Amino acid sequence: MALPVLTNKRMNGYLKEIADLCTITKVLTYHLARHTFATTITLSNGVPIETVSQMLGHNSLKTTQHYAKVIDTKVSTEMSALQEKLLDRDKEEEDTGDMKVMKLFR
Repeated sequence: MALPVLTNKRMNGYLKEIADLCTITKVLTYHLARHTFATTITLSNGVPIETVSQMLGHNSLKTTQHYAKVIDTKVSTEMSALQEKLLDRDKEEEDTGDMKVMKLFR
């Protein structure tokens, strides 16, 4: 269902109605919706920043880059998980006696 949006004020009114129906206590706004779309829905799921920039209608990639800063902690978390996965794999190979040419993260 698409909502006809004429103004920012009207969109915020629709979001308030939706929040009330869903018993969401946080104040939902058009700005919050765009920010959530950019960070949680697109960038955090691997959509390239150039694509997100176009979807948001930004003229400059620099405008979109402030959204990317929000997910820097996610990158750090994912890199830590990758390191742990590689270390676990490395340990499994040692346990089975497999030879490996190069060990990562040593």
